[in-house]
Amino acid sequence: MNEEYDPVYGVTVTREVDEKAIKRRSFRHGLFAGLGIMLVFALLTVSIAGITLYRRYMTSFTEDVGAKASLIEGIISQYYYEDVDQATLDEGVYAGIVDSLGDKYSAYYTEDEYEQLNIDVTGKYGGVGMSLQQDADTGAIKVVRVYQDVPAEKAGLKAGDIILSADGNEADGMQLDVFVQFIRGEEGTDVEITYMRDGEEYTTVVTREIITLPSVYSHMESDGIGYIQITEFMSNTAEEFKSAVDELTAQGMTSLIIDLRDNPGGLLDVVVNIADEILPKGTVVYMEDKNGKRTTYTSDAEHYMDIPIVVLINKNSASASEILAGALRDYGAAVLLGTTTFGKGVVQTTLPLTDGSAVKLTIATYYTPSGECIHGTGISPDFELEYEYTGEGTGSNYEYDKDNQVVKAVELLGAMEE
Repeated sequence: MNEEYDPVYGVTVTREVDEKAIKRRSFRHGLFAGLGIMLVFALLTVSIAGITLYRRYMTSFTEDVGAKASLIEGIISQYYYEDVDQATLDEGVYAGIVDSLGDKYSAYYTEDEYEQLNIDVTGKYGGVGMSLQQDADTGAIKVVRVYQDVPAEKAGLKAGDIILSADGNEADGMQLDVFVQFIRGEEGTDVEITYMRDGEEYTTVVTREIITLPSVYSHMESDGIGYIQITEFMSNTAEEFKSAVDELTAQGMTSLIIDLRDNPGGLLDVVVNIADEILPKGTVVYMEDKNGKRTTYTSDAEHYMDIPIVVLINKNSASASEILAGALRDYGAAVLLGTTTFGKGVVQTTLPLTDGSAVKLTIATYYTPSGECIHGTGISPDFELEYEYTGEGTGSNYEYDKDNQVVKAVELLGAMEE
């Protein structure tokens, strides 16, 4: 007999818990769940930067932990007021192991979640056409960019909106790469999005479309100054960047603005490839794991871009954006203009498991070529300038001559070329 305080009724109630019966009922589920977890980890194979690591040693729970997990499962089965799917309980165990790290960048993905995660890097999906970012401290999910001629723009969503829910799924407490799956879906289906703007709550219904987004936009400013905006570092971004450089060079580009504002990051190998198009031979970025093992990514100078460059950054420039900005700054290949960046200086890798699920883990800290760790502090610009826009155009009608940071960049490049 167990006595416990019931906060709902405000009294101490006595409940009979037959632990032996619970253990008998849950033994089979607990045994297979425990063996399944050990098998998954035993078969885990990791691939980082194209190098397949050796299989790690098998992990297993102690007998006490396995017994307690089975007991809790049995208690849920006997007392919980609704039926619970066994697969849901199992997935909760796996997610709980990763959550126990207390690392906001690490996560467990079910098979479906992992499939959606792989769609993220292709730039083509059924969705609404906006870029989101999660606040590292509050967990709030904010719109940082709404692309032109997409459902999100047509529905009135704007950069700066805080997304509260999608089809009733609350964003609070959920990792961004999991939450976005509720926004995406089949072409022609609707998603109800609730968001906050200027302290007011709004709800809109958005019809999904097949979204194929470029990640690089470019045009020629006056006097031979090229402009390239990189919105994310996706699988096709390096090729798009090279094409933009070639086109601008053909138009007589003699200096360049690289706009990384509101770029949340992306793939490490992609940003290294872009840096290789710009930098002389040397280190682009290096990582160190908990054992002090260093992995270094380099440029070979085959495509060294020897022209004046200004890089635009802001507080939403994160991760891979900071790698590029930091490398260009350290080599003196560019000056940075804007406001201090986000400050994400740790690296994650996603480890696929044999059952189709995956684990994303923070595996290392990265450092700029000069050895600076920017995690939690960000990269400060060479020229501090808060963003101010005095124009009325948005999207394809954006008036760059009304963007004070672009205007300042043009001014700096003009002085550098004199």
